[in-house]
Amino acid sequence: MAFAPSDMKLRSSAFDYHTRIPTKYTQEGENVSPPLHWDGVPEGTTRFALLCHDPDAPLVQNGAYGFVHWIVSGIPGDVRSLEEGSTLGVAGLHDGGGSGYTGPMPPEGHGTHHYYFWLFALNADPNLPAGADLATFLNAIEPHLLGMNRLVGTYRRGD
Repeated sequence: MAFAPSDMKLRSSAFDYHTRIPTKYTQEGENVSPPLHWDGVPEGTTRFALLCHDPDAPLVQNGAYGFVHWIVSGIPGDVRSLEEGSTLGVAGLHDGGGSGYTGPMPPEGHGTHHYYFWLFALNADPNLPAGADLATFLNAIEPHLLGMNRLVGTYRRGD
């Protein structure tokens, strides 16, 4: 299956689609991951994976653009939500050099950025190691992809 949105829906009780992510979930606040929940899961899903990416970040590295804020794999297929600050699953490498979640922090004066929280429904565990980078993550999940969708939040530094 190609990477294309499905009927699965991803939402947050902290912000709506295309609205401002509360400061609490940014590096200007507590820098904890927002609560997320989903439904419309494809039949045969045994695992989920998650990616948060800012395509507006003025960064190009290793042939990729933007800034990766969060990579998580190995989320059990019966889970339908992640609570605020969740550490469930196997954390990959974010572009700040660490693992786990790191929140929005666009450069000063760079305007509003868009943060894409992508949820992937998988038919098998990709068995990614902790600290996997974006390319490794995408290559590992693609053969197991059943469905995906996104929640987009915005953030402008200093607002």
